[in-house]
Amino acid sequence: MKSQKEIIKHLSDKDLLLNLYASQLFMLLLAFFASKLLLGSWFAPLSMISFSSEAIVIGFLIAIGVVVVELVFVRILPKRFFDDGGINERVFKKRSVVHILILSLTVAICEEILFRGVIQTSFGIVIASIIFALIHIRYLTHPFLFGFTIILSFLLGYVYLVTGNLLTVIAAHFFIDAILGVFIRFNVLEKLGKNP
Repeated sequence: MKSQKEIIKHLSDKDLLLNLYASQLFMLLLAFFASKLLLGSWFAPLSMISFSSEAIVIGFLIAIGVVVVELVFVRILPKRFFDDGGINERVFKKRSVVHILILSLTVAICEEILFRGVIQTSFGIVIASIIFALIHIRYLTHPFLFGFTIILSFLLGYVYLVTGNLLTVIAAHFFIDAILGVFIRFNVLEKLGKNP
């Protein structure tokens, strides 16, 4: 069986992006079907979104904290700890900043509606966090990345428990991905990281 890294290597950038957007659409559709089955309404997670500037500010501040922690790790840990098979680099490296923002927003909305809005609401934070980490399959053979993803998922789940607002978690997820995506685009992580 081919590794995900080998499969990704043979995909064109266009195919990689198409797969990314298709997987997000699948997650969103799955969220709505699961919402109907588990919560009684197709669009129940949308009622968990309360638009407010406070939710966006809190999401942004959480994202800044996560990014700072990741930058510290990038600085002190060997580069191999962050090797995801080159997927993040392929996704973000050649994109415009606007496209990075669109990608990040798409991922944040689709994943958080499914994981926090449906799975966490139905089965709790532990199940939602574990499944969230498991769908990031490229991290499964990389203990640091997998552990970081589980902790991040628990953090997002906790934020949702405390705020009760899915927008806060969507905003945090968006800002984390967008900031790190822009850093990848402009080689910030590469310049900051350790070599081996």
